Amino acid sequence: FLLGQNVNSYGKDLSQPADFSKLLELLNSINGIERIRFTTSHPKDFSSDLIKTIKKCNKICNHIHLPIQSGSSKILKMMNRKYDINYYKNIIKEIRNNIDNIAITTDAMIGFPGETEEDFIDTLRAFKEIEFDEAYTFIYSNRENAIASLLPEQVPLKLKKERLWRLIDLQKEISTKINKKLEGEILEVLVDKKSKKNIKNQFSGRTGTNKTVVFTSKQNLLGQLVNVKIIKSSPWTLYGELIQ
Repeated sequence: FLLGQNVNSYGKDLSQPADFSKLLELLNSINGIERIRFTTSHPKDFSSDLIKTIKKCNKICNHIHLPIQSGSSKILKMMNRKYDINYYKNIIKEIRNNIDNIAITTDAMIGFPGETEEDFIDTLRAFKEIEFDEAYTFIYSNRENAIASLLPEQVPLKLKKERLWRLIDLQKEISTKINKKLEGEILEVLVDKKSKKNIKNQFSGRTGTNKTVVFTSKQNLLGQLVNVKIIKSSPWTLYGELIQ
């Protein structure tokens, strides 16, 4: 699991610049590694070479976390994100045109200073168009000495919360639709947890597309790859039966 704030920018600040795609290819060639996952990627550095690498390397999980932050190009510029919404949408299009069965998740910040209702509507439009598998959404909050805290047109907390819940409700509909399509499918799951609720013989794990799957087994399968048939779904979780 490769973790970084802008993990796909790896190597650009080294005395001898390295390439993230080459790093992934190297890891993919190592015996004993069965899955490679990385997060978080920055859209400004998400290259065509990286997309090609994900496609050809069989150990890289079919999941990309690519923060959109806002669907408004005006707000993205104010955030200094280095891309506009059309640039972001084109990356998504290229990913989906080249990688089959890819899951895409995102982050979105609601209520950045200067965000108008129309800016927020742009975010809703982007979510409807792209249809992320899942989204981590949060409201903007001021930090001491941060440039954004000095900007005019601070959005009232009540309005930020109201917009946040509108976006959460939309994403819930989208995630429900996407996960419903997986019912009846047999998915490979990496088992990583026992039940948090101490339910006897209950385990959970992650698919290659980073979906959480809950199932039961009398054996301790932690750390193993197993096949699970999905019998029920919710917006955030899949439920299934272990295939022996």
